[in-house]
Amino acid sequence: MPMVFTGEEPGHPVIFANDAFLALTGYARDEVLAKSFQSLLAVGVDAETMPIVEAAFRGECETDPEIHYKRNDGSEFWASMFVSPVCDDTGAIVQQFVSLVDLTDHRRENARCKMLIDELNHRVKNTLSTVQSIVTQALRRPAEPAAVREAIESRILALSRSHDLLTIGNWDGSGLHDLVDTALHPFEVIAGRPERFTVVGENVRLSPKTTLSLAIAIHELATNAVKYGAFSNDAGTIAIDWTVVPDTAGDRLVLRWQERDGPAVTPPSRKGFGSWVIERGLAHELGGKVTLDYHSHGVACTIDIPTSNPVKQ
Repeated sequence: MPMVFTGEEPGHPVIFANDAFLALTGYARDEVLAKSFQSLLAVGVDAETMPIVEAAFRGECETDPEIHYKRNDGSEFWASMFVSPVCDDTGAIVQQFVSLVDLTDHRRENARCKMLIDELNHRVKNTLSTVQSIVTQALRRPAEPAAVREAIESRILALSRSHDLLTIGNWDGSGLHDLVDTALHPFEVIAGRPERFTVVGENVRLSPKTTLSLAIAIHELATNAVKYGAFSNDAGTIAIDWTVVPDTAGDRLVLRWQERDGPAVTPPSRKGFGSWVIERGLAHELGGKVTLDYHSHGVACTIDIPTSNPVKQ
């Protein structure tokens, strides 16, 4: 344990310092002996801490002070300081015993735990916001209770899969290729027929929030394709491509979904819940723009969303 003994003269000159104290503070022994303990601390301790140290030497601290010390080489440590008087046979104080407990690792761990808790809170808020959006959008559209239930459950399952994807990357984001694969995997419509589905684009890395919102949108497009579009027969194909477009307000991701050779397409008399989720959801969550075109040969969807500093892998 780092420890020193000091005299009772003004400034409390150091009369003994063990090797552990020298190792912790970075001093050589000849830099410490006979030097004022307070002046040694004052070199590396914040000015507002010194009155607390002085009070500890006077026996006026109810708790052991914690000091944040910056060494000459720029490194630093946290320590708890215990001060106890040493008395002679008459009871007079003749020396002070000072010991330090290194709290650096403890402080670092506390900071890491706080960071993890803050990050968890942020993730939970993002998730709850997305779930709230899913439920709100489902309830705003007139539909049978069973249809509303199915709509909410399927979208929450899609959200769960995107969570699994983000967890693999420690919630640092996801690659767009990985997101597309994860979103389409449950539909199992291209097993053995890879020519039915093509993906072109760099594996742009997306933020967690963009991952969650885009996963829901791709889920909606795939659901529609399986029920009514290119994946509802044995001949239809889907092509996805994307590019990152520089913009003065920040880069934008432009993703295109194109279906072909499915059943003939006619524009709907009114937009369904899925279309509403794609258009309103991305606009609300990400400030994006969505264009849905109902060409006779297949549905086309263009998604234009902001993305913060995408990283190509």
